[in-house]
Amino acid sequence: MEAYRDEARQALAELLSLSQIEAGSVAVVGGSTSEVQGQRIGSRPAIEIGELLIDGLLEATGDQAITLAVQCCEHLNRALVLPRSVARARGLQEVTARPVPGAGGALAAAYYGRLGDEACLVANIAAEAGLDIGDTLIGMHLRPVAVPVRLGITAIGKAHLVGARTRPPLIGGARAQYPEEHRK
Repeated sequence: MEAYRDEARQALAELLSLSQIEAGSVAVVGGSTSEVQGQRIGSRPAIEIGELLIDGLLEATGDQAITLAVQCCEHLNRALVLPRSVARARGLQEVTARPVPGAGGALAAAYYGRLGDEACLVANIAAEAGLDIGDTLIGMHLRPVAVPVRLGITAIGKAHLVGARTRPPLIGGARAQYPEEHRK
């Protein structure tokens, strides 16, 4: 199980490097600890695995001044756990709930516990990048336009892994010209 921490750190660090998002950005992470164990999503939440994943994810964001937002499961309408100070700075509406492994998910519960008094839930966010561990459907919390990022690591434990970055929408028509970095 210790490998899960390293895999989470490696995956998010690579995503942040490839995405080149700026300091002060948010990376949303959705994760199923059941899927990490090779079980059907939501069938076997494990707080110990959630805590290991949070350790690795926070290691990846620590030096980069990127905020982690962790998506809850569908039982809490995919609300997000993040620091209250970030929610307020972004003008996000706080919602009231406390994620637990059976309602919210073990990953969200672990992060909520780690944040202590600074923990809060918001209904939605428009994050600059995201990591989906176990097909938890984080797309609703990414800015338009989401672009898939192929990572060197394709799974954490047995959970499928997908990374995404965002870019501003390209507007205009056939005569419009775009900066090179946005054509990818």
